[in-house]
Amino acid sequence: MSSFLRHSSGRISPEQAHRLVTDGPAVLLDVREAQEWNAGHAPGALHLRLTRLMAGAPLPAAARGRRVVAICRSGNRSRTAADFLAATGVEVTDVTGGMAAWDRQGLPVTGVNGSGGVIA
Repeated sequence: MSSFLRHSSGRISPEQAHRLVTDGPAVLLDVREAQEWNAGHAPGALHLRLTRLMAGAPLPAAARGRRVVAICRSGNRSRTAADFLAATGVEVTDVTGGMAAWDRQGLPVTGVNGSGGVIA
């Protein structure tokens, strides 16, 4: 098990998250609301709103059985999602500072149509 990812909801930097999802051992799960996701998200991220996750919606198929890196706008909702998922046995962490920090670090952001996105 990676030192970054464990069943507890440890936190990682945007750069660490980008590396983990780019190198393939993890999937990025964006738990923001639909309008935030549509405005801009990390390329390749999966989307499941925190409210749906907490209501019992299953993880997207591409995330099942894989390491999950949760992300939101600032890190608050993703922390809740990571704690929730860890309690169900998912190997999970979340991104400190969320998509706002991701964007500040110059990491890629795309809009819903594949165009340049913004963090809303």
